[in-house]
Amino acid sequence: MAARAGYDAVAADYARLVTGLGGESELERAMLAVFADLLQREDAPAGPVADLGCGTGRLTAHLHDLGLDALGVDPSPGMLAQARAAHPHLPFSTGTLTALDLPDASCAGALSWYSLLHLPPEHLPTAFAELARVLRPGGLLLLGFHVGSGHRVISGAYGPPVDLDAWDITLETAVELAVGAGLQVHTRLQRRPLGREKRDQASLLCHKPRRG
Repeated sequence: MAARAGYDAVAADYARLVTGLGGESELERAMLAVFADLLQREDAPAGPVADLGCGTGRLTAHLHDLGLDALGVDPSPGMLAQARAAHPHLPFSTGTLTALDLPDASCAGALSWYSLLHLPPEHLPTAFAELARVLRPGGLLLLGFHVGSGHRVISGAYGPPVDLDAWDITLETAVELAVGAGLQVHTRLQRRPLGREKRDQASLLCHKPRRG
């Protein structure tokens, strides 16, 4: 998997350059806070919250700090090594969005924060099906992603001259994929680029219907 090898190569530089929530706007931070708040209400399902595509674990740690039972999953051993070193109190494991090593209905929540980016369009239905599969009834899914369409290459973004294939999607496409996987849309958000950003940014909050 090219993305895994690429992130292995840049893991140390990524951990140094991308820390905390410095790259998230107030709107993204608000979406993460709402996600955490909803998962801690009395009527929310119990269980862990999985940060899928967790990278160095910066958002896994943020979810933990917000009071959630957070765990991280990522395909890159190099990124996971950084995550475990920085956050030894949190559990991290290897896995991919298209084949999660998590039981059915095992998570109260799932976060996929800019981790769909490296999946070709033909793999997205499988990824959304996996995201829905691991959620408990009433569970929440929060997505963050760049808005666009088509393939592009991210070159040298994290230090070493590594090329990463990327595919952007529109908010409408993300909604269609979520609904197709059996999820219901709670909140959708799209904003214009800020600072050095070149693309609109979107967040999508969904929930898995309860039985009956």
